[in-house]
Amino acid sequence: MSSSTSIRHLRHLSTTAKSAISISKAKSKLRTEHDPDKALEIYSSVSDHYSSPTISRYAQDLTVRRLAKSRRFGDIEALIESHKKDPKIKQESYLSTLIRSYGRAGMFDHALRTFDQMDQLGTPRSVISFNSLLSACNQSKLFDKVPQLFDEIPKKYGVTPDKVSYGILVKAYCEAGSPQRAIEIVGEMEKNGLEITAVTYTTIVDALYKKGQAEEAEKLWKTMVDKGCEVDVAAYNVRIMHSHGGEPENVKALIDKMSDAGLKPDTISYNYLMTCYCRSGKMDEAKKVYEGLEGNGCKPNAATFRTLIYYLCKNDDFEKGYKIFKKSVQVHKIPDFNTLKHLVEGLVKKKKIKEAKGMIRTFKKKFPPNVLNSWRKVEESLGLASASSDTHSASDEDEEAAA
Repeated sequence: MSSSTSIRHLRHLSTTAKSAISISKAKSKLRTEHDPDKALEIYSSVSDHYSSPTISRYAQDLTVRRLAKSRRFGDIEALIESHKKDPKIKQESYLSTLIRSYGRAGMFDHALRTFDQMDQLGTPRSVISFNSLLSACNQSKLFDKVPQLFDEIPKKYGVTPDKVSYGILVKAYCEAGSPQRAIEIVGEMEKNGLEITAVTYTTIVDALYKKGQAEEAEKLWKTMVDKGCEVDVAAYNVRIMHSHGGEPENVKALIDKMSDAGLKPDTISYNYLMTCYCRSGKMDEAKKVYEGLEGNGCKPNAATFRTLIYYLCKNDDFEKGYKIFKKSVQVHKIPDFNTLKHLVEGLVKKKKIKEAKGMIRTFKKKFPPNVLNSWRKVEESLGLASASSDTHSASDEDEEAAA
């Protein structure tokens, strides 16, 4: 469907008497829908039916991501610009969602233009929209521009930065590889009497680790704890992330320390432990972590499946990898192309042709045509091109049941 056609289709949908689905159902559908046109249809069923500007924001963000992944920037612009005609545009929180969405698409020029249009649109401007603009700049990977905006916008519009603004500035410096400058910003926050959250500290700790400054990172961690910041699971996961390249015992110790602190390790925590076991060649232990996720109150995510399948393939355990793949399909957490390419190639190498064909068939069902070109090349190179017209085998039926 062309850009102009899909947007006309969206407008048609939004003006019909079609009943709205619940926002939670829309979110669920959008998480598993990779076809941008279908994502637009789902979004249209909720965007005009909720008075709160924040209720459908997540659905809007997911839709924009799907469109951006397909490089349909014209559709993104048409979608977001159409919202400027909505009476809710005079609400700053509503307009801020549009700025953020442009940022998620990497369309910062459009985000800045929207911010500058606020007077024209009759929308009050405060630190809320200012923070959305800074976030959009970070999301567009324009980290060096954030300090400039932080300096210029408050002077131009009389906006006073708050702790969130400073947190975004800290993240920009960290992403730009300047954690020491971020530490200086924290000093400014202290002078201005602004609260420094665990998120801000953790962002700098992460950046210090990435720069190879582990000792400095640990010192800052201690400062954060000594100042009484409420350290959460995400903060612990940063430490775990930078320990998981070493011995599994070190990661396990940090997870135990997290539990002792009254925090519940999450899927990300266990993913790092599983990865560490995989890298150490302890695949049996890695499988135990995966199999124990549910018992620990966690659910596997796409990273869980990606890591385990990758290392199973590396160890030539393609049959186990195929079983894990089927599970990922069941829970709509299918791993990335490169990981599954190794699995398909391994299955063919092991003469598991039916399973390989079943995987290809699943991809064709789950993804839109515009993202299947790479899979077609794999299909042809492995001699599986006839799979699409083959009669379903028992193995294929198992695969489709999993889907």
